[in-house]
Amino acid sequence: MTTSQDLAGRVAVITGASSGIGQASALLLASRGARVALLARRQAALESLAAEIRAAGGQALALPADATDAASVQAAAQAVRREFGCADLVFNNAGLMLPGAVGEQPFEEWQRQIDINVTGAMRVIHAFVPQLEQAAARGGPSDLVNTSSIAGQYVYGNFAVYSATKAYVSHLTRHLRLELGPRDIRVGMIEPGITATELQDHFTFQGAKDWLAGAAQSIEFLRAEDVAQVLGFIVSQPRHVNLQQVVVMPTREGI
Repeated sequence: MTTSQDLAGRVAVITGASSGIGQASALLLASRGARVALLARRQAALESLAAEIRAAGGQALALPADATDAASVQAAAQAVRREFGCADLVFNNAGLMLPGAVGEQPFEEWQRQIDINVTGAMRVIHAFVPQLEQAAARGGPSDLVNTSSIAGQYVYGNFAVYSATKAYVSHLTRHLRLELGPRDIRVGMIEPGITATELQDHFTFQGAKDWLAGAAQSIEFLRAEDVAQVLGFIVSQPRHVNLQQVVVMPTREGI
């Protein structure tokens, strides 16, 4: 467990904070001194996480928010500014993975992935970039880190829509860096391989469930804490250092 306080004074926003990578990242950033604003839909889970952080001596704000609702995200951004001041670290992490065969998968599952992974990510960016700009103008570090996936680079059967949404996030990140870098906002992305999180619990397609079970027999999946450590490394670099793209894979995946 890290005891460094190198992120003291920073205000971090984590979406998808109620479980998995978001939850692990919130715990890590708070342990390193950041004040953390926790955004997700499940209020009880957020309150529990905030209580855990406070019990360990950290500062946390639980903000129930739905990435598919623009007003909800904007309200959360206003609450962060009011309670903690301008965010200078945004981990744009909320996402949904629902594999399915084209022609068989309900259109509603396609739409939900697009609404959260694409449109939801854009809502978070729209709500918080003004705060990141203000933080950067004051001379401190300012970070926007998006969660993408190796699925945005490679082709996987039955993952067409999910993979396409993550390809969007990856390419969006490259463009945002070009636009926001001159304003001293560092823009980067993490592209994890197979990670053991709650995402897989939402699978409805049996083919994907079978594939995942088979993969688990030969691959030690990443843990959420592994990805959180990568985030911590990205945002702790000197202000002039921007890690644009970090791919993190289980050692045996893809071999």
